[in-house]
Amino acid sequence: MGKPQVRFDEGTAPQGASYSTDFAYHLSRYLGQYLPARRGASPLTVQSYRDTFALFLQFCAAVDHIVPEKLVLDMVTVDRIETFLGWLEAARHSSVATRNQRMAALHAFVRYMETAVPERLHQWQQILAMPRKRQPQAVMSYFTLDGVRAVLAMPNPATRAGRRDLVLLSVLYDTGARVQELADLRAHDVRLAPPATIQLTGKGRKSRIVPLMTATAALLGQYLAEAGLDDPARGPHPLFPNRSGEKLTRAGITFVVKKYVDQARAQHPEGIPVTVSPHVFRHSKAMHLLQAGVNLVYIRDLLGHVSISTTEVYARADSEMKRRALEAAYPTEASVTMPPWQGNTELLVWLKSLGH
Repeated sequence: MGKPQVRFDEGTAPQGASYSTDFAYHLSRYLGQYLPARRGASPLTVQSYRDTFALFLQFCAAVDHIVPEKLVLDMVTVDRIETFLGWLEAARHSSVATRNQRMAALHAFVRYMETAVPERLHQWQQILAMPRKRQPQAVMSYFTLDGVRAVLAMPNPATRAGRRDLVLLSVLYDTGARVQELADLRAHDVRLAPPATIQLTGKGRKSRIVPLMTATAALLGQYLAEAGLDDPARGPHPLFPNRSGEKLTRAGITFVVKKYVDQARAQHPEGIPVTVSPHVFRHSKAMHLLQAGVNLVYIRDLLGHVSISTTEVYARADSEMKRRALEAAYPTEASVTMPPWQGNTELLVWLKSLGH
């Protein structure tokens, strides 16, 4: 086999840059320039996409024996991507959700390539036509109100760390924040003058203002004063720092949540889900608002959802909860006898003919 033909668009390669293949060139531009500069993608989004392609390159080397510097656009085919996605599940034991997330990252790159290399439009359209793998609908986990109270009762207010953790958990629940939104909070994002609010910056760097309950605002006021974060000059400082003064990471927040949830579960197992992550606090806030009769539109705005259809999952989960409660209260026994009409051969023939 001859050396793969390398083709770059005229005048697009940066001065002094060296790329071994057209794939390397376009991927570098996509991750290094297009996503952060043109799309305004967050560092976490860029990192997630980068990880997907690192895995794809690892797969190509391990399974197809194609080293990264030899991979060209001709090799990015539907068959190879299908095999890659299967490899994620079989070799790396990825869940269906993770597989679909990786495919979404590949699709995003291919949409970029539709305009970057339009002469390969048919190749890109074939990849974009690949469907997501269906996965079982997971049951939504959330706390009861008593469960939330139990967790909030666990931090020790006699210690500084306990007071910080109490405020962190209260804000996490009260605002319905995503874990990264909570980690990114700065002191100047808090506004305690009535009505008290907090500004969250979510996906796509979109900001939203979320109201705070009176009790949460009071806790935040005490916390800011104690930490010296009520000084406007310290506004850019992390609202929830670690021991080094840097903002808590997602892993750090998860550790705090798990610590107190485990303590609360030992005392109140009935109100706490089996598996809990920081995101369960977000689910819990949405479900409690819904059960209190709050309109889905307001819940959508609080959570920062783009579409109301995303928020409707809570209404469906709540309906399922009610159905199960009714079935438990009024159990019915399934009939084991065949209904009489099923023995009527002529009726069955007539019913089947309706579909033709």
